[in-house]
Amino acid sequence: MFEVAALTYGVLASFVMASVTRNKRAARQNPPMLSLFAWALAGFSLGSAILLIGYVGWNAVSGTAA
Repeated sequence: MFEVAALTYGVLASFVMASVTRNKRAARQNPPMLSLFAWALAGFSLGSAILLIGYVGWNAVSGTAA
């Protein structure tokens, strides 16, 4: 199941980055929906990173191995 989630996240991130790059090359502004989706992906990435770092830190402090 993780593979499906990782693939979906990768496809969505690639779409957002390609769209932003194409809009920048064409010298036009990004649509508000694209900006909102980009911020949502960035927030999800940051939240996931914080949770994973917390999980690793908790395991390091408590002495349990993952």
